[in-house]
Amino acid sequence: MGIKTIVEDNIDILVAGAGLGGTGTAYEARHWGRDKKIVIAEKANINRSGAVAQGLYAINCYMGTRWGENNPEDHVRYARIDLMGMVREDLLFDMARHVDSAVHKFEEWGLPLMRNEKTGAYQREGRWQIMIHGESYKPIVAEAATKNADKTYNRVMITHLLMDESGRNRVGGAIGFNVRTGNCHVFKSKTVVVGAGGASNIYKPRSVGEGAGRVWYAPWSSGSAYALMINAGAKMTQMENRIVLARFKDGYGPVGAYFLHLKTYTQNAYGEEYESKHFPALQKMVGKEYLDMEASHRTHRPIPTCLRNHAIIQEVAAGRGPIHMVTMHAFQDPHLEEVGWENFLGMTVGQAVLWAATDLDPKYQNPELTTSEPYVMGSHATGCGAWCSGPADVSPPEYQWGYNRMMSIEGLFGAGDAVGGTPHAFSSGSFTEGRISGKSACQYIDDGKAEGIVVSDSQIEKRKAEIFKPLETYQVGRNEIVAGTVSPSYLLPHPGLQRLQKIMDEYCGGVTVNYMTNDKLLNIGLQKLKIMEEDLEKVGAEDTHQLMRAWELKHRHRTSECVMQHTLFRKETRWPGYYYRGDAMKLDDKNWHCLTVSRRDPETGEYTLEKAPLYHLVGDMEDKALADMKKSEKKPAKKAAKAK
Repeated sequence: MGIKTIVEDNIDILVAGAGLGGTGTAYEARHWGRDKKIVIAEKANINRSGAVAQGLYAINCYMGTRWGENNPEDHVRYARIDLMGMVREDLLFDMARHVDSAVHKFEEWGLPLMRNEKTGAYQREGRWQIMIHGESYKPIVAEAATKNADKTYNRVMITHLLMDESGRNRVGGAIGFNVRTGNCHVFKSKTVVVGAGGASNIYKPRSVGEGAGRVWYAPWSSGSAYALMINAGAKMTQMENRIVLARFKDGYGPVGAYFLHLKTYTQNAYGEEYESKHFPALQKMVGKEYLDMEASHRTHRPIPTCLRNHAIIQEVAAGRGPIHMVTMHAFQDPHLEEVGWENFLGMTVGQAVLWAATDLDPKYQNPELTTSEPYVMGSHATGCGAWCSGPADVSPPEYQWGYNRMMSIEGLFGAGDAVGGTPHAFSSGSFTEGRISGKSACQYIDDGKAEGIVVSDSQIEKRKAEIFKPLETYQVGRNEIVAGTVSPSYLLPHPGLQRLQKIMDEYCGGVTVNYMTNDKLLNIGLQKLKIMEEDLEKVGAEDTHQLMRAWELKHRHRTSECVMQHTLFRKETRWPGYYYRGDAMKLDDKNWHCLTVSRRDPETGEYTLEKAPLYHLVGDMEDKALADMKKSEKKPAKKAAKAK
């Protein structure tokens, strides 16, 4: 087995990955590049790929500026609070000022958005979320992308970026293979926009054995967005900022609609409110700036998600679990009961099936919540991803060195999970970032920046041999055994994945160790990942499907290595509830009020890590509102004193 056919394209813009970020790129690039050749390469099928594949019950990022609801500055403040200060405010503001127009496009294309009958505005689930009938969300958006691309390759997995050999730090295209036919695809491209997925399944999930694959984030997201960039030598940022979700137990059903629309709440096993009893100690750990209960109560300032997680983790550890979501009250209302079930049937069918299969009716029994294993994906509520240049009109010099959303490699752009520092983008924000990258890629080409790219046949031949090596390794090694699957000559992808998950779980703060790690554990983990990388040279693949699994494993491994390097570098516990540095249990703004940036040398494999300045470009209106409230309270007291 090996390469069947070589398919080569010479193009202007390659969209690597066609989730919401990639589809946004293809759509917008056509507007600015009428004469450009735009090609999409998607590992699955564009109509049902990415995190929105199964459907979505809400668009989680919408300003509502036309209704006077929010403005981009509000969203920056919200994300900054939730991420304990660590965000790229220039990129966030840039996304937020354009996201509403993307949502309006979705509605024009046929996506049913629920509306408030009284005001005509979109039906809100929370401050930032609007409710949709989103089972066909992805097919609707995919149609717009495919109409604007010259060609869409489904079932083509990009494994490597090709680099310009003219002496400049510049991308020259990408290479991969068709996971069904085994054809090798070579894309010589003037620009590449990475819209691939973040990383699920790098940590051992809570659901194992017969439940394997039942995880929260898209199980097919194998860290390709990160591995492609890391292997090419792009700078990465905030890769330590993984996310842990509070979700319905075993089914991983989201809780947002329940909290925000159904107005449910949580209790411990004994029917008690538990969060407040953990907050005083937690405030000493993170400081009043990040957990100010007075400000939270009086100005509706949200409590960071990680700190709510911390309360769940501590309550369960104290023996007062499980945590329950109180649904019995809300479900007495027939409308809310319908919304509760539809929320899953339109988005997370497995949760509805699990409740039905286990005779759990949330109308009569409060279901359990738990915290998930960690995920690394920058489009949801984390800041991990590539270090990207920001918009010229907003970004300070340290954040702006080229075209908007261009990485530290020329001609390489990102969207969605690939972009670091823009949490709370979600689906609409990812599509918006794709639009920004598509426009920037066209401008880069029009400015003549992509001229003279050299990609030699030797580079392509080297990558081809590397891509298809697992097929040969298996074919040769299989002859050495007569039965079973265990061979002294190769490692199969699934046992390799289990090995990776065990390393990340035990050494980099997974569920087994209650999200705890330290410098000693991390150094041991890095050593084990290095040994595993040597063994990955002998990964074997029986067919092209297993070849895909082999490369997913390699991408997950590279992503994991970067996560562990970053976690070791940031010597503090910035996000308790996501992970803990046992040797540095407090948040340390004196030394770590900064962003982290890394680069892996493609030749040596060595990492260089540095601190980058953290600029707060948007004023904190919540603090101002609290100060105004305090000031207004003092005035009546003064008047009373004068009267006396």
